[in-house]
Amino acid sequence: MAMKNDETGSERNIEDDKYPRRQMVRKPWQSLNGNLDFTFDNEIKWEKPWQVPCWNLQIEVPFAPESEASGVGNTDFHSRCWYRKSFEVKKLRKRVILHFGAVDYFARVWINDDFVGSHEGGYTPFEFDITDLLRDSASQVVTVCADDDPHDLTKPRGKQDWQRHPHSIWYPRTSGIWQTVWVEEVGETYISNLRLTPKVMLWEIGCEVFVAGSICDELEVQVVLSSGGKILAKDRYAVINQEVHRRIALSDPGIDDFRNELLWSPEKPTLILAQIRLFCRDEVVDEVESYTALRSVSIDRGRFLLNGRPYYMRLVLDQGYWPETMLTPPSSTAIRQDIELTKAAGFNGVRKHQKIEDPEYLYWADRLGLLVWGEMPSAYRFTHESVERLTQQWTEAIDRDMNHPCIVVWVPFNESWGVPDLAEKVSHQNCVQALYHLTKTLDPTRPVIGNDGWESVATDILGIHDYDDQSDRLFKKYSGGPVSAQLLDRYRPGGRVLTVAGYPLSGQPLMLTEFGGINCVEASLVEDGWGYSVCQTPDEFRRRYEVLLATVNRIESFIGFCYTQFVDTFQESNGLFNFRREPKFSLAAMARATRGSGYTRGELLSVPEPPQLLPFESPESLDHL
Repeated sequence: MAMKNDETGSERNIEDDKYPRRQMVRKPWQSLNGNLDFTFDNEIKWEKPWQVPCWNLQIEVPFAPESEASGVGNTDFHSRCWYRKSFEVKKLRKRVILHFGAVDYFARVWINDDFVGSHEGGYTPFEFDITDLLRDSASQVVTVCADDDPHDLTKPRGKQDWQRHPHSIWYPRTSGIWQTVWVEEVGETYISNLRLTPKVMLWEIGCEVFVAGSICDELEVQVVLSSGGKILAKDRYAVINQEVHRRIALSDPGIDDFRNELLWSPEKPTLILAQIRLFCRDEVVDEVESYTALRSVSIDRGRFLLNGRPYYMRLVLDQGYWPETMLTPPSSTAIRQDIELTKAAGFNGVRKHQKIEDPEYLYWADRLGLLVWGEMPSAYRFTHESVERLTQQWTEAIDRDMNHPCIVVWVPFNESWGVPDLAEKVSHQNCVQALYHLTKTLDPTRPVIGNDGWESVATDILGIHDYDDQSDRLFKKYSGGPVSAQLLDRYRPGGRVLTVAGYPLSGQPLMLTEFGGINCVEASLVEDGWGYSVCQTPDEFRRRYEVLLATVNRIESFIGFCYTQFVDTFQESNGLFNFRREPKFSLAAMARATRGSGYTRGELLSVPEPPQLLPFESPESLDHL
């Protein structure tokens, strides 16, 4: 297939030219990002591509039209927008698949003015087989219509504001295409999906391969797993009913020292490369490259276990926004730098807040070693439609991300958003329980927090949001050993009970999953920024952070914490870094405090500086992914 890459003239990092779906890589492919014809249709006048009277704007995809990087930068209310792009692909005896990373919110797609299909949901991917709609000539045209009612509170929208100007904890809206668009060539028979599930206790990798297209009667799949240049397994299986379901046993080295070499953790993120070949009568008809890791997470006896061992989670809340590009990462390099900054500040994980993050972030978290909590963007009304939307889109999010070893916890609800009467209404309680159990059904390998923050009715971890800025009072609340009735009934962060009546805890561990949120006035880039508490100077900020983190690190009833937040985000200027990713005080001091070195029981100890970050080195074994 002859493919012509778009040439925008913009300078791009070499990593940005990598295949956008790192967990199932194949060639050839062509990016449709770049400069596209564009127009708003705020009055919803046009239903078909040929009805659009003029394309009066140009937009840089994959950036949303509200962002500066898009070249449009219009943050008004937009109900509908249209995209058009010409690209070249020859019609050969192959299938051509058109992929969208994410389009907010309801997308309809045409190829050469022929309708292809639609997709609902602003955070999850979709694809279409466009082969039969291609012209005989190489020149093709794709048109996309994106509907996104800015006032609809029943759709999962996360932090996107429904008011004209961002207020409180909500941020500018995102309309239309905001992740990568690309096309790829596959055979008449091809691998449509792949799941690799580690089973550490058995020293196995669960392998599921799904096949689509016209089916050969003698299909087989070959799976080759390797790490550090060594073959771990090489097996071949018959495809039955277009699927393969196998457990691949690895040679158990027995001794812990050797076992630990292959286990994935933030401290040692060892990945296992996977090469999957599809054979039809001994002819290779498709081939994809992927990766997995030997990694287990669980809750046992009130502890969080990583690879069967107790592990303390030091997380930071990450909204996943950038100043010029908003929800869309500026580049693969920017993603990598965010993860490196997070780790340099002493954290071993992030809670991705109210956003299904770009899969490129999860790739780098896998590769560099960072725990990630996956959280569903909330709707803000409870209706039949909102429940249907949440269920469908959360299912798609889990399906997309469950192969990533970095994902260790799922969070379908946050602070009762979308279920505002959770403490009183059985229907709201049933909804949270249903999503909790659905998540455990789709992915039984990870803990789930049904509703993070308070008003728990189904959870593996009791997540607590408490922005009390008095460290001694915070310590007194939660350091009393076993969970007490006083904690559950008397202390009400945010004015909410921690557990709903009739749903007492049954041994679940506690974790402080939002706290801090200190706004340092002198270090903020905005004049009217806010935080949950305020200080004036970077030195004062450092002292308060050190005392607060020393306090939280000493509370033995917690299995970890999540500090609010990583970077300032628009008017919410309570980050450890400003919106340009500049630390508000010494990164070395920040790391010492985060890790629990520094203040202990109110006294500052003398501790060595943490080692300097080494220049990033790209392992050759992963360069092709």
